[in-house]
Amino acid sequence: MNNPNSANLPITLSPLEQDEIQRGFITRVYAWMAFGLFVTAAASAVTLFTPGLLMLVATNTMLFFGLLMAELFVVMVLTAAINRLAPAVAGLAFVFYAALNGVTLSILMLVYTASSIAETFVITAAMFGAMTLFGLTTHRDLTKLGSLLIMGLFGLILATVFNLFFQNPLVYWITTYAGILIFIGLIAYDTQKLKTMSLAVGADGEVSQKASILGALALYLDFINLFLLLLRIFGRRK
Repeated sequence: MNNPNSANLPITLSPLEQDEIQRGFITRVYAWMAFGLFVTAAASAVTLFTPGLLMLVATNTMLFFGLLMAELFVVMVLTAAINRLAPAVAGLAFVFYAALNGVTLSILMLVYTASSIAETFVITAAMFGAMTLFGLTTHRDLTKLGSLLIMGLFGLILATVFNLFFQNPLVYWITTYAGILIFIGLIAYDTQKLKTMSLAVGADGEVSQKASILGALALYLDFINLFLLLLRIFGRRK
């Protein structure tokens, strides 16, 4: 993402200035991500305490997959058209996606016990925090690792779709553990990317605001997908 105000920025920045820009940008990213998770939790709670809506989402296959398609559409728009969106519109789209995700995730309460969902969330948060810290502090370049992880993610998606039709238990568990490893790696990779992105877009302005939303979306997706995969292992069915 190019910064139209880059001509106004100094060509070289002192280490102190770089740290300040990175700290401000990363703080904004994590604030957006945390808000997204809050919106998802709130939307799930509203759905749970609205029995008619919960049953409609759980029993109406067309509605459920329609919501999933809507989520995919919002992610694609945010990712592909972020440069053409105003920061306020991009922010609203992110919040809308988080709310839709909360509605669809609410059906997990019909399958798993509340205590096991809470425990899995804590485990996910701990793993996310550890890999975030690694991504922020490591001096190792994770670019090559990121390319492999993205390739692995595409393979994971294909294997998951394949297994929707064949329901093979072995493939199910292979994709579960492989997916956990992939998203653990992606958390570190995406976190390290934020440091580079922050210096490219600067500290303030429209470009920085939109980049922070895009960074929050990437980390939000990493967190949610890791949570869902860990729930396969730690979730206790009702």
